[in-house]
Amino acid sequence: MRTITISKEEAGGRFDKYLKKLLPGAPSGFLYKMLRKKNITLNGKKAEGSEKLHVSDEVKLFFSDETFEKFSARDSLDREFELLKNLPEQCLSVVYEDQDIMIINKPSGLLSQKSTRESLSANELILSYLIRQDCLTKEQFKLFRPSVCNRLDRNTSGLLVAGKTLLGLRAMSEAFKEHKVSKYYDCIVKGEVTESVSVRGWLTKDTAANKVSVQKNAPASQGKQRDDALSGWEIWTEFQPVWSVNGYSMLKVRLITGKSHQIRAHLASVGHPVIGDPKYGDPEENRLFRRKAGIEAQLLHAYCLKFEDGRVFTAPPGAAFRKAEDYIRSIRSYV
Repeated sequence: MRTITISKEEAGGRFDKYLKKLLPGAPSGFLYKMLRKKNITLNGKKAEGSEKLHVSDEVKLFFSDETFEKFSARDSLDREFELLKNLPEQCLSVVYEDQDIMIINKPSGLLSQKSTRESLSANELILSYLIRQDCLTKEQFKLFRPSVCNRLDRNTSGLLVAGKTLLGLRAMSEAFKEHKVSKYYDCIVKGEVTESVSVRGWLTKDTAANKVSVQKNAPASQGKQRDDALSGWEIWTEFQPVWSVNGYSMLKVRLITGKSHQIRAHLASVGHPVIGDPKYGDPEENRLFRRKAGIEAQLLHAYCLKFEDGRVFTAPPGAAFRKAEDYIRSIRSYV
């Protein structure tokens, strides 16, 4: 028999989901059978699995250590923990951190979450950081894994929020989902924008090509569908100029809605593609800025998050923005 006391980090979730994290190698049918037969109990009573866990709840497992070890996949989790702990230490730009969340300034070129088993992402760097800071123990890692709550494209830099605890992860994921966090971006685009603009449109997605298109009017197939089969989502983007000179502009953009590739596709659709954008940008402009200013990534940066409780977090764009602006302001010398 094994007894486990629920900690603050584990509280708040469903009992059956907790058991699946505790025993990832166990089939769901086995876990529900153990609940029915009272071989797994919650606070000394029979449980269904749908119960919400609270701090200090007591879980008892009435089966052998061999069975527990078999289904807990401890060896593979131990190896993963050690790999994260021993990742080469990288400079993680932490903008804010408290007990439940942290906010980093993600560099361009880094995935928010890994796309393949071998890829490295901001999520792994955050886990490695928390392990080295003794904020995430091996036992905690086996039951709860901190994770990012919002996503930025690989080539978009800026503010990325992660939940350090289940409470933080749930609260921030819900806030983003319900649009309770206002998101603002900096970008440098082709064309001179001299006044603030609010633009609406309809976004459709080619899932196979991982590319979206923007139309002024609602498509015939309008209707809410899942994000991975997007069709006919209304989008709304606001932008205002910071400076406009020599055929280019730096804009501050506010996302009213938030869909995949929205800023890049929306700006390109109104004649202001983001400089360096390989998917929706102007290839000729991208080559020019690569040659003249050494710009290798798209100039799009998530610089500000405003929370509903009044907190505001900012991070300035990186050196690529300064290099691009210096080149733009010096263009006349090339003519």
